[in-house]
Amino acid sequence: MKSVLVVAALFASPFFVSCAHPRSAGAEAHQRVEAGATLVDVRTPEEFAAGHLPGAMNIPVDELPQRLAELGSPRKPVVIYCRSGARSSRAEALLKERGFQDVFNLGPMSAWE
Repeated sequence: MKSVLVVAALFASPFFVSCAHPRSAGAEAHQRVEAGATLVDVRTPEEFAAGHLPGAMNIPVDELPQRLAELGSPRKPVVIYCRSGARSSRAEALLKERGFQDVFNLGPMSAWE
């Protein structure tokens, strides 16, 4: 029974990640970007081309390790987002592992509004 619960929790975790952001996340992201944070869309180039937040740069999460230099100093604030929050959570963990000190995970792009 425990293993069933563990498996269910693992499958549900992306849902909880995408739903864990309060409605105020968008307001905080706006404030951070207005204060100079780099806004990064970690979706695919195709998704980015179909629509993205104004001023965002596109670095797909799978390319992020090779493209960290494009973000500048690890001391510069970064705001990241994706479609549902799952990829931005991966990007957040990777950036923090690589020494980025101020990473704000907006989660889904829809939270910006």
